[in-house]
Formats: sequence, structure tokens, C-alpha cells
Amino acid sequence: MVEIFFLGFRAKVFAAEETFRVVTYNVENYVVDPDAARPMKTQAAKSKVWESILVAKPDVLALEEIGSSNALIEIQGALEERGLSLPYSELIQGFDTNIHVAVLSRFVLDARNPHTNDSYLLNGQQFYVSRGFAEVEVEVNTNYAFTLLAAHLKSKRKVGYADESDMRLEEARLLRKHVDECFDKDKNINLLVLGDMNDLRDSKTMRCLIGRGNRALTDTRPGEQDVGNVPTEKNPSARKRPVCWTEYFEKEDLYSRLDYILLSRGMAREWIESQSSIPVVHGWGEGSDHRPVVATFHAEDR
Repeated sequence: MVEIFFLGFRAKVFAAEETFRVVTYNVENYVVDPDAARPMKTQAAKSKVWESILVAKPDVLALEEIGSSNALIEIQGALEERGLSLPYSELIQGFDTNIHVAVLSRFVLDARNPHTNDSYLLNGQQFYVSRGFAEVEVEVNTNYAFTLLAAHLKSKRKVGYADESDMRLEEARLLRKHVDECFDKDKNINLLVLGDMNDLRDSKTMRCLIGRGNRALTDTRPGEQDVGNVPTEKNPSARKRPVCWTEYFEKEDLYSRLDYILLSRGMAREWIESQSSIPVVHGWGEGSDHRPVVATFHAEDR
């Protein structure tokens, strides 16, 4: 999209997009402020984060565990210097003052509706969704737009004041409420829900979020795109067992799929499964304990 001026009036002119890519990526404590409560990201780690994003080639990028606005600006600038322009941004500042959810986009972000004050009761105690939820409408071109909900649910780290899995489930219920509110406005909505959900596909958290019936969300579940994941005559079931893990938990030496891109029925019609994947980046772990997840779409209703 570019802006032109004609007789004193400003107008938006959209490129004829055919496809676009959406990426979610937990960048693991991307903190750049020396007075922050968490350690600053090293230069080597930052460079690997930038590399991973550049390999993913997003048109729309959801980030989790981003620090202050300074951190978001740094990533945005580093990508711009390397040829990836994502000029539109949204930073959600919830009750966690250290890390946040953010969105960077090549396309205009319209109808911003941040959710930063959601709360729930657990065992008689009130809790707030730590990172909040980002909700924006992404205007891909004059004929296609979609609503994006980005989240970073409660981690699996145990806390002394409540059960972490119960907290995560309550956050998922609140996120699902916002999903249903979107469906209430338009049952055929192009809706994309993504982020670090910190739980497995068959957990209560994910079953709650995905839902049932006409409002159920489609789990894209991309895998690594490599030679060993391509069906052949001798191995026709290869694609049924793709490498799909997105996070490594060093303490338990555990690889898990915790990062998701979920779609409404309306948007699932535009999804290009063959062009959706988890990029393979050498030395990925130097940047983050997570890997980016990519989904590609046609830029028109189908």
C-alpha cells in the first residue's frame, strides 16, 4: 500500500496482492532497556531472531515476549535495514510490565481493539491476563481483510499463588470469549487467532480455545519443509508425521508444539497448506527457545 496526494486529498492505493504470509514467533525475552527487570538480549541472540524472521518472510508478524516499545522499534528497524519493511505496528501493554505481545505488518492495521484489562476469579482471587490480547483488522487490499487476535497465555512455570494450568485455562476462556464476539458480529468472518498458547493440542486450554461446531477454529499445524517430509510412492504417509514442535524446554529436555495459528472457517478457505511451514534456521536456539510458525493465504475470499 502506498499513499498518493491528488488536489490536496490523500488516498490509499493498494498493490494487487495474490498471497500473503502470517507468522507468530516468541522471541524469548527480547529486552533492550538496561533498567528492565529481565536481562537484556545479547547482540548474538538479537541477530538470530532477525535472521529467523527474515527466513520466515512475514507480511504480518505477531511477536510474543517483546520488551518495551524500544525493543519493538529495534526489531522493526533491523528488519527494514535488511529489506523487510513492516511499517505498521501494535504493542499491547498488559499487567506484565516486562514482556508484551506485539504485531508488525506490511499492511494497514485498522479497527484496533486491544484487550488489556481482562480478569477472572480463581479460588476466590482475582487475576488479570498478564500480557493482554491484541485484536486488529488487517487490510490486505481493497477486496480482502481479516481480523487477527494475538495472545501469549500463562506459561507452564509454577507459581506459589495458583495452579498454572488453571490460570492458563481461564485466560483461554477469556480469549475464546473474544473469538465468539467476533463471530457474533459476522458468522463468516475471516478470523486468525495465533500466538504462544503454552499448551498441547489435546489440553483443556486448546480444546476450549478451538471450540466446536460452526465456530470451531482450524489448527493449521505446519511442519518443517524438508525432503523427509514429502510424500513419495514408497512413503505416502510421510506428511502425516511432520516435525511440528515449536518450543524447547531445556530443564526437561522437552520439545513441544506450543505455538499455533488457528483459523475461522471463513479464513480457512484462503489457507494455502502447501506454503505453510516452520522455517528451518541453523542455530535457531541462539535467538529464542521457540521457532517461528508460518501460514500463507490467498488474498481474496474463496
